[in-house]
Amino acid sequence: MIEILRVNDPVLLSLVETLFKEAGIPFFVADGNMSVLEGSIGILARRVLVPEFEADGARQLLRDAGIGAELRDG
Repeated sequence: MIEILRVNDPVLLSLVETLFKEAGIPFFVADGNMSVLEGSIGILARRVLVPEFEADGARQLLRDAGIGAELRDG
């Protein structure tokens, strides 16, 4: 799996999760527990990972949704 997005904003994270679920793109949100441990003050970002073979489609989906500026290089 590769990282395509790193986000501190829970609303943006929820949007990305919904988009991926509706599109049938498998994903994993890493570092969610670390964010709880740091007190939810937003210092530690959550990483959104997708299988490498889904990365191009996932990136395009996020661009189409208007959040392409948030994408990690790759």
